[in-house]
Amino acid sequence: MSEPTIFKRIIDGEIPANIIYEDEHCLAFHDVAPQAPVHILVIPKKEIASIEHLEGDDKELIGHLFLIIQKIARQQGLAEDGYRVICNCGEGGGQTVFHLHYHLIGGRSLQWPPG
Repeated sequence: MSEPTIFKRIIDGEIPANIIYEDEHCLAFHDVAPQAPVHILVIPKKEIASIEHLEGDDKELIGHLFLIIQKIARQQGLAEDGYRVICNCGEGGGQTVFHLHYHLIGGRSLQWPPG
Protein backbone atom coordinates (compact mmCIF):
# COMPACT_ATOMS: atom_id res chain seq x y z
CA MET A 1 0.00 0.00 0.00
CA SER A 2 1.31 3.46 -0.88
CA GLU A 3 2.04 6.13 1.69
CA PRO A 4 -0.75 8.65 2.31
CA THR A 5 -0.22 12.02 0.66
CA ILE A 6 0.48 15.10 2.74
CA PHE A 7 -3.10 16.23 2.01
CA LYS A 8 -4.55 12.95 3.30
CA ARG A 9 -2.44 13.38 6.43
CA ILE A 10 -3.84 16.92 6.84
CA ILE A 11 -7.40 15.60 6.41
CA ASP A 12 -6.68 12.94 9.05
CA GLY A 13 -5.27 15.55 11.47
CA GLU A 14 -1.75 14.06 11.44
CA ILE A 15 -0.22 17.24 10.06
CA PRO A 16 -1.37 20.70 11.19
CA ALA A 17 -2.65 23.22 8.66
CA ASN A 18 -4.12 26.71 8.83
CA ILE A 19 -7.62 25.52 7.95
CA ILE A 20 -10.12 28.20 6.94
CA TYR A 21 -13.01 25.99 5.81
CA GLU A 22 -14.13 22.42 6.38
CA ASP A 23 -17.26 20.42 5.73
CA GLU A 24 -18.01 16.74 5.17
CA HIS A 25 -16.76 16.89 1.56
CA CYS A 26 -13.76 19.21 1.54
CA LEU A 27 -11.10 21.15 3.34
CA ALA A 28 -9.50 24.53 2.57
CA PHE A 29 -6.28 25.82 4.08
CA HIS A 30 -3.51 28.33 3.47
CA ASP A 31 -0.64 27.15 1.28
CA VAL A 32 2.64 26.91 3.23
CA ALA A 33 4.55 28.41 0.27
CA PRO A 34 2.19 31.15 -0.96
CA GLN A 35 2.64 32.56 -4.46
CA ALA A 36 0.43 35.59 -3.78
CA PRO A 37 -0.97 37.46 -0.75
CA VAL A 38 -3.88 35.00 -0.79
CA HIS A 39 -3.02 31.40 -1.69
CA ILE A 40 -5.47 28.82 -0.43
CA LEU A 41 -5.71 25.13 -1.31
CA VAL A 42 -9.14 23.54 -1.61
CA ILE A 43 -9.15 19.74 -1.55
CA PRO A 44 -11.78 17.02 -1.54
CA LYS A 45 -11.73 14.67 1.43
CA LYS A 46 -12.26 11.84 -1.04
CA GLU A 47 -8.91 10.57 -2.26
CA ILE A 48 -8.74 11.36 -5.98
CA ALA A 49 -5.23 11.53 -7.44
CA SER A 50 -5.93 14.11 -10.19
CA ILE A 51 -8.44 15.34 -12.75
CA GLU A 52 -7.54 12.26 -14.79
CA HIS A 53 -8.91 10.08 -12.00
CA LEU A 54 -12.36 11.69 -11.79
CA GLU A 55 -15.36 9.47 -12.41
CA GLY A 56 -18.96 10.20 -13.32
CA ASP A 57 -20.16 10.09 -9.73
CA ASP A 58 -17.69 12.87 -8.80
CA LYS A 59 -19.73 15.54 -10.66
CA GLU A 60 -21.53 16.75 -7.56
CA LEU A 61 -18.32 16.84 -5.51
CA ILE A 62 -16.51 18.94 -8.13
CA GLY A 63 -19.43 21.35 -8.33
CA HIS A 64 -19.39 21.63 -4.54
CA LEU A 65 -15.65 22.39 -4.55
CA PHE A 66 -16.12 25.25 -7.01
CA LEU A 67 -18.96 26.76 -4.97
CA ILE A 68 -16.71 26.60 -1.90
CA ILE A 69 -13.89 28.25 -3.88
CA GLN A 70 -16.30 31.04 -4.82
CA LYS A 71 -17.43 31.43 -1.19
CA ILE A 72 -13.84 31.59 0.11
CA ALA A 73 -12.80 34.05 -2.63
CA ARG A 74 -15.63 36.35 -1.56
CA GLN A 75 -14.76 35.98 2.13
CA GLN A 76 -11.12 36.81 1.35
CA GLY A 77 -12.16 39.96 -0.54
CA LEU A 78 -10.98 38.67 -3.92
CA ALA A 79 -14.22 38.75 -5.90
CA GLU A 80 -14.15 42.44 -6.83
CA ASP A 81 -10.62 42.58 -8.26
CA GLY A 82 -10.46 38.96 -9.43
CA TYR A 83 -8.58 35.80 -8.65
CA ARG A 84 -7.20 32.68 -10.27
CA VAL A 85 -8.12 29.04 -9.71
CA ILE A 86 -5.47 26.53 -10.79
CA CYS A 87 -5.50 22.75 -10.89
CA ASN A 88 -2.29 21.09 -12.03
CA CYS A 89 -2.66 17.62 -13.53
CA GLY A 90 0.23 15.16 -13.74
CA GLU A 91 3.93 15.75 -13.36
CA GLY A 92 4.19 17.55 -16.72
CA GLY A 93 1.39 19.86 -15.61
CA GLY A 94 3.23 20.77 -12.42
CA GLN A 95 1.35 18.52 -10.00
CA THR A 96 3.53 17.58 -7.03
CA VAL A 97 0.94 16.20 -4.59
CA PHE A 98 -1.18 13.47 -6.13
CA HIS A 99 -4.40 14.33 -4.36
CA LEU A 100 -6.74 16.52 -6.41
CA HIS A 101 -6.49 20.13 -5.27
CA TYR A 102 -7.30 23.62 -6.44
CA HIS A 103 -5.15 26.67 -5.80
CA LEU A 104 -7.13 29.85 -5.11
CA ILE A 105 -4.73 32.72 -5.73
CA GLY A 106 -5.30 36.46 -5.52
CA GLY A 107 -4.59 39.68 -3.72
CA ARG A 108 -2.27 41.03 -6.41
CA SER A 109 -2.29 41.54 -10.16
CA LEU A 110 -1.74 38.17 -11.83
CA GLN A 111 0.11 37.92 -15.13
CA TRP A 112 -0.56 35.78 -18.20
CA PRO A 113 0.84 33.41 -19.21
CA PRO A 114 1.38 32.04 -15.71
CA GLY A 115 4.51 30.02 -16.38
